[in-house]
Amino acid sequence: MLSSIASALLVGASVVAAQTIPTDLVGTWSSKSNKTLTGPKFYDPVNEKFTEPERPGISYSFSAAGFFEEAYYRAVANPNDPKCPAAIIQWQHGSFTKQANGSLVLVPIAVDGRQLYSDPCAYDEAVYTRYNTSEMFQRYEVLTDPYHNIPRLNLFQFDGSPMMPLYLVMSPPEMLPTGTLNPLTTATAGGAKATSKFKRSAEGFNLPMNHKVLGKRHEPIAADRIWWFGVFLTGSGALLYYFF
Repeated sequence: MLSSIASALLVGASVVAAQTIPTDLVGTWSSKSNKTLTGPKFYDPVNEKFTEPERPGISYSFSAAGFFEEAYYRAVANPNDPKCPAAIIQWQHGSFTKQANGSLVLVPIAVDGRQLYSDPCAYDEAVYTRYNTSEMFQRYEVLTDPYHNIPRLNLFQFDGSPMMPLYLVMSPPEMLPTGTLNPLTTATAGGAKATSKFKRSAEGFNLPMNHKVLGKRHEPIAADRIWWFGVFLTGSGALLYYFF
């Protein structure tokens, strides 16, 4: 009997050791632009609305309870036609753990994630869909940035390649509620049925390409900003190719 209890305690201890919540990650981290941040100012789950940040960037938030949230706003350069870049906005949240080998595993709530993809040269309308991508970072490190003198988070993807550095913006983190925000079904007197929340448009999000979203027209606001960003990426690639 005692041996069984001891074995159970050892198994429990090994599980805890294998999956931990690192306290040095707690907070909201953002890329250098410091304009894309997690929380309600980026995504409104009730009205299915994105708010476009001033500049492209990424943000991750981690809580001491083991929850994460991420916000992406990316401009995708088109080398064949620099005047025709695409834009992607992504949001998801869920839980995370640190494994015994030092890797981070992020598991999102599948029904909650959202993506808005805009490509004016390929589609007449922006594409608004669910988004669900589990992530594994091979390792991470938190250090004091020698230039900015603030905490910096370096994340290394599953293949060991580094992501762009992230800088601590606030702690505790700014996050939406950590539970399921948009369940697929709701209980009714007649039983469970599918909800209609996902069919709502991204009304309120100002598309950078003057696109329609589910039949609604939006005013252009960021075409010049994303165009110059695409030109910068294309030019940087040409310089790197020339010198290296």
